[in-house]
Amino acid sequence: MQIQNDISLKTYNTFGIDVSAKHFVSVSSVEDLKAIFSSEEFPQKLILGGGSNMLLTKNIDALVIHLNLKGKQILNKTDTEVYVESQAGENWHEFVLWTLDKDFGGLENLSLIPGNVGTSPIQNIGAYGVELKDTFHSCKALNLKTLELKTFTNSECKFGYRNSIFKQEAKGHYIITSVVFRLSVKNHDLHTNYGAISSELEHMKVQQPTIQDVSKAVISIRQSKLPDPKEIGNSGSFFKNPIISKASFLKLQENFPEIPSYKVSDTEVKVPAGWLIEQAGFKGKTFGTYGVHKKQALVLVNYGEAKGTEILALSQLIQKTIARIFDINIEAEVNIM
Repeated sequence: MQIQNDISLKTYNTFGIDVSAKHFVSVSSVEDLKAIFSSEEFPQKLILGGGSNMLLTKNIDALVIHLNLKGKQILNKTDTEVYVESQAGENWHEFVLWTLDKDFGGLENLSLIPGNVGTSPIQNIGAYGVELKDTFHSCKALNLKTLELKTFTNSECKFGYRNSIFKQEAKGHYIITSVVFRLSVKNHDLHTNYGAISSELEHMKVQQPTIQDVSKAVISIRQSKLPDPKEIGNSGSFFKNPIISKASFLKLQENFPEIPSYKVSDTEVKVPAGWLIEQAGFKGKTFGTYGVHKKQALVLVNYGEAKGTEILALSQLIQKTIARIFDINIEAEVNIM
C-alpha cells in the first residue's frame, strides 16, 4: 500500500467533480483494509468504490480508501441454480456480462448500471422491474470496530426501495468486501414487461428472447436515455421515485389526469420522479456548465467544470419546485459529501 497526499478525485467519481483528498490509498486485499483501520495514523477515513453514487461538494480532509478488491468465482452449481461470488471492487456491469457469458440468469435487467459490486447492496440497486434483492444471497462485510468479517443474509440486509441496513443502522460500521448471488442456469425467469423492454425486443426482431437479448435491450434503452459518464459527468438517476399513498395519488390525478404510476401495494403507488421533474420544466435545462439531461430528467449532469455545490443547489431547487407544484417530496438517491 502506498499512501498519497493531495490527490485529485476527479477521475474517481462519475460526476467528474474536481475535489481533492488530503490522503489517498488504493486497497486490494481484506488484510490491507484491516491494516488501514487498525492504524490510528488517520482518524478520519472515507471509503470510495466506483464513485458512481456520490456527489462531492468539497475537498475531503481525510484518508480516502479506494476499494479495489478484485475477483469472481463460482461457489456451487446444480442443475437449476448457481451461486457466484464477486469481490467488492469489481465493476458491476462487467460482472453482469460475466454472468451472462456463462448463461447465468437473474441480473440481465440490471445491465449497464454504473458502480461497483460492493456498493450494489447498499441501496439495493434496481431497474426495469428487478432489484438486487431478487438474486442476492449474502455478503461479507468488515466490522470496522472488531475488524472481523460478518456474513449478512438476504433477510438480515433489510432491503427496501433503494434502501438496506447499510444505509440505516449499519451505516459507517461495516464495509462490504464481497457479494454472493443465486442465479438460474436454465428456465430463466425473464422480466420483459417493465418499461420499453418489450418494444425494444420487437425492434430487435426477437420473438423468443434469451437473457442475453434482454440485457442487450436494456443496454440499448439506457444508452438512448442516459449519458455516458466518460463523456458527460453524472451519477445516473439522481432522485428516487417517490412512493405516495393511493389517496394522495387519486387527489393528484384530479389536477394531473395524465400522471403515470406503478402499483406498490393496495394502499401505495410509485410515481416516476422523472415525469414530475419534466412537468416542472427542468428537463434539458442548463445552468452554464451543469444542468438536467435533455433525454432523462432524473439525471443531473456536469458538462464541464461544475462544482459539486452548484449541482447540489440545482437538486435542492428541483426538490422545492416539485414540493410546491405536486406536494411530493423527492429524495436524492446519491450520497452527498
